[in-house]
Amino acid sequence: MTFRYAMAFSAAALVMSVAHAGPCTNELYQADLAINKRLEAAAARGKTAAQSVGAQLHRQPTLGSIAAAEGKLGDLSEADAQAVQKDMEAARKADAAGDKAGCERALADVRRILGAL
Repeated sequence: MTFRYAMAFSAAALVMSVAHAGPCTNELYQADLAINKRLEAAAARGKTAAQSVGAQLHRQPTLGSIAAAEGKLGDLSEADAQAVQKDMEAARKADAAGDKAGCERALADVRRILGAL
């Protein structure tokens, strides 16, 4: 059930970010969708882990925290999960600054780590 809340939260965040569209907002949206699909597939495989302290404190998950949790389950290494989180953050910052080339570089790194999105 928590995974569905995370998906709904991610979708709401994406919809709200469209109002402040940058030069690669659509690519960010597509990358977020692809990451969500990958996380959904991992959840469907049935791997589970203990609930984190952050979840117990009623904090909303981020794509990065979900990717880190997936990494701990073995679908991604923890280093790769952290790199995806860092690259997605860099892509969003570049997009907000109007830096299309920087955004595309960061998204290319995400795609390299996760495979073809």
